[in-house]
Amino acid sequence: MKSGICLNQEIDVQKLLLPMIAILTTVLACGCNSAKSPAAVASDVAAARQQASTEVTDARKDAAKNVDSAAANADGSSKDLSDAGAKTAYDVAVAQADGDHNVATQQCLAKTGDAQKSCKEKADASYDQAKTHANVLRLSKLQ
Repeated sequence: MKSGICLNQEIDVQKLLLPMIAILTTVLACGCNSAKSPAAVASDVAAARQQASTEVTDARKDAAKNVDSAAANADGSSKDLSDAGAKTAYDVAVAQADGDHNVATQQCLAKTGDAQKSCKEKADASYDQAKTHANVLRLSKLQ
């Protein structure tokens, strides 16, 4: 008798599982491109700007330390110093690109639907371009 009750409960759960998945999928899909309130967006953008500023400042401090260390250990080799400068310039540029991307992405949350999607795609494209540019500059300085 117990196995019959257990079998019925399994069938009931299976009957409910598909509608529950459909409802959850619908709820998640509806919330993906919805706009945040202007106050929430402004707050998030301000926080992203502050974080970006902090990260770029930290990257610049690290860059200065790395260049100083390379200069101290260079033993007269300008190539080592040049390589350290190229790497640190790249690190600062990437930190700036990360911050700019985060700010742009937060600003996109004020938009809805296709406008939000387009905004995020533009932010992603700008981010990729900035990282590529930083890498090209780094490689040109290494040669």
